[in-house]
Amino acid sequence: MAADTSVRDSAVAGSDNENEDGAITGEAISADSGELGEPRGQLTFSVRRDIVVMSVLLALSLAGSAWLGWLWQQSARSEHAAKSELALVQDAAASRRHAEEVALNYSMGAAQMDYKNIQGWSKQLAVNTSPELAKKLRDAATSMEQIIVPLQWTSIPTPITATTRSEHDGVFVVNCFVSVMTKNIQAPDGIQSTATYTVTVNKNDNWKITEVGGVDSALRAGN
Repeated sequence: MAADTSVRDSAVAGSDNENEDGAITGEAISADSGELGEPRGQLTFSVRRDIVVMSVLLALSLAGSAWLGWLWQQSARSEHAAKSELALVQDAAASRRHAEEVALNYSMGAAQMDYKNIQGWSKQLAVNTSPELAKKLRDAATSMEQIIVPLQWTSIPTPITATTRSEHDGVFVVNCFVSVMTKNIQAPDGIQSTATYTVTVNKNDNWKITEVGGVDSALRAGN
């Protein structure tokens, strides 16, 4: 009986030891499983974080590229607009200068008179003028001949300046100023005066002169 009791106690003790070992082993395995599971979770979070960061950076890069593209487009448009505006300004200035040149040259011809060559002066009055204006000027020259010839009138002009008074749709109205040295039987030594002409020049009609004011300026200035 004592021997059976001893064997049974030994078996129970062994079983207890196995249970304790089993429990320890299970805890160890459980602990090990926990320790191995934690790095996998950290790795997954790290990968997701990297993806988010890369997505944000990519979005920022695309937005930056789009913004730079928009800036470049706006800059190109502004540059083109500036060049177009500059070209218009330059063209307008060139047209104005040409109109003033045409008007001043005409004024010089109108102011240059010689009682010995009335026909030449009459032709000069009609140079580069519209047909309607040319007829009016020839009629005016015929009337003025009645003054120029008896007084033995001569006048020599010197250009002073020409200034555009107005411009509309290619039609320029130009004020011209000419210094005139006039001699006649009443002033044989000559009289220095300034004649003023208002000349209308049409760019759209090959720079034709369509209106002239002050054709008799040289006569009035010399009296």
